[in-house]
Amino acid sequence: MPLGRTWQVAAGSAAIGLAVAAGTAVAAGPWESGRRTAERTRAAALDRQRHPAPAAPAATAAPPPPLAAQVLAPVPAAAAPATGGSGPSAALPAALTARLDQLMAAPGLGHAPTGAVTDVASGRLLYGHGADTPGTPASVTKLATAVAALTALGPEHRLTTTVVRTAPDRVVLVGGGDPTLELTGLAADTAAALKAAGTTSVTLAYDTSYFAGPAQHPIGPNENLALVTALMVREGRLDGSSSGPATRADDPAKAAAVRFAALLRRHGVTVRGTPAPGSGKGGARLAAHGSAPLADLVERMLTNSDNDLAEALVRQTALATGRPATFAGGAAAVRAELARYGVPLTGAVFTDGSGLARADRLSPRTLAALLALAASPAHPQLRPVLTGLPVAAFTGTLTSRFTGGPGAGLVRAKTGTLTGVNTVAGTVLTRSGRLLAFSFMADDASSPADAQAALDALATALARS
Repeated sequence: MPLGRTWQVAAGSAAIGLAVAAGTAVAAGPWESGRRTAERTRAAALDRQRHPAPAAPAATAAPPPPLAAQVLAPVPAAAAPATGGSGPSAALPAALTARLDQLMAAPGLGHAPTGAVTDVASGRLLYGHGADTPGTPASVTKLATAVAALTALGPEHRLTTTVVRTAPDRVVLVGGGDPTLELTGLAADTAAALKAAGTTSVTLAYDTSYFAGPAQHPIGPNENLALVTALMVREGRLDGSSSGPATRADDPAKAAAVRFAALLRRHGVTVRGTPAPGSGKGGARLAAHGSAPLADLVERMLTNSDNDLAEALVRQTALATGRPATFAGGAAAVRAELARYGVPLTGAVFTDGSGLARADRLSPRTLAALLALAASPAHPQLRPVLTGLPVAAFTGTLTSRFTGGPGAGLVRAKTGTLTGVNTVAGTVLTRSGRLLAFSFMADDASSPADAQAALDALATALARS
């Protein structure tokens, strides 16, 4: 990547992150969640190359990084989203509005595409093109999943997998709904606990009761999603991949238990027979494994459009709000958590957490409101919704989009794609330093490539403004 473009990406990403974090830095203490580590490190390194700081006197605290000081000053902090507004700040310049209208008529977007643009600082709707018309959001549904999960559970929450002992020689691997689970450390801790108790031979069962209802998504078997179960290792993937489509285990829970048994044997514990389903209720805990914090999981879910994480998090949200960990329970939980913020939900339909279901419905106004909400200093717990958005021409599902254009590094957005459906929703920093949230949706696009190009042109027009 040329140095000039690298700087644009890093600085643009930094500007967006610092803009939304500015209003919360004082109240929340040192800001750690406004931009992911890799982006922060790159931006800081490039800044040091261009603005080497003089050595600070011995006993004098170092000044804040120049990049932070430069970006924080001109960009206002975001406010809680509003549902509308009037006056000069409630509209885009006439020329930009006309340009957006022209781009919305692109043949690649099919019949009656819709869109909305919101000013993040005020929460006002600046532009609407069928803004209240519900459409199929596809994977952009994950924005709603993320907001609901972070609200119900908090950004520091971890998904916990445990091993319990229900009899002197019987242990149970109890799933905690963590699709990112790795078993190496858990097996080592379990073996150590068993040996400390004088046990070197056991039978192994596995418990998936943490989740309920059908494990199969309504779309049926699909390489984009494993069975939704409370116990799996690395999303049930049978290859070395960490994202995207992959061949999955037919029974992810059993595969995880078989893998765990093999690891116990490596640590000198004999596992008799084949692991079988069983209950760990009432067992004494031997070991536990916690996932990465929920903030990190949300970022991963959005950056890679991770369907397995989305379906796991929507069930976790259901459980946290007293609902069954099912597709229906998760859908009800998401709606309830969003309603707490006053997010416009007219015509909204939730059926899953990933957006793979065509029955899902959200309007562009709703999606833009979710992004403005995540930028509000009143809700710092939602910041991973923004920091998890892919960066144009740089990360995740936007790596190969916006390349070579003015939107590179300045647009951050979640994409959604199903056959005939193309959606994009995110944030963009304008040339004047204004942070906008946007959502553009096409429900009957005939060419995915043409639809993506048309959607990218809309976001690029905002970046140019």
